[in-house]
Amino acid sequence: QVQMVESGGGVVQAGGSLRLSCVASGRTLINVDMGWYRQAPGKEREFVAMTRWSLRGYNSEYAHSAKDRFTISRDNTRNATYLEMNSLKPEDTDIYYCNVHVPSQVPVDYWGKGTQVTVSA
Repeated sequence: QVQMVESGGGVVQAGGSLRLSCVASGRTLINVDMGWYRQAPGKEREFVAMTRWSLRGYNSEYAHSAKDRFTISRDNTRNATYLEMNSLKPEDTDIYYCNVHVPSQVPVDYWGKGTQVTVSA
């Protein structure tokens, strides 16, 4: 089992910045994908950013809405992933969830409880 705790959400004005953190525990997280999704009430959870593991190393992926504004990073020594969000827009208002995806023969996903991000106009 993997437990994750997100932090760093809050209220910010449009154009501002926030840095989300997610610290995981429960297993070694070197050979897994770690990333972020977001979800608004009544809507489906959507992909934001991910660092994907492969035998050749890590590769970062971003949703179109996050490219050029958000930066994902990870620190395997702390079992942590971070999402630096700049130039925030009101449409970025959502609950942000940390995700750990274990790409095994039977893939497994773990989720944090989420952190609220509110961007005021």
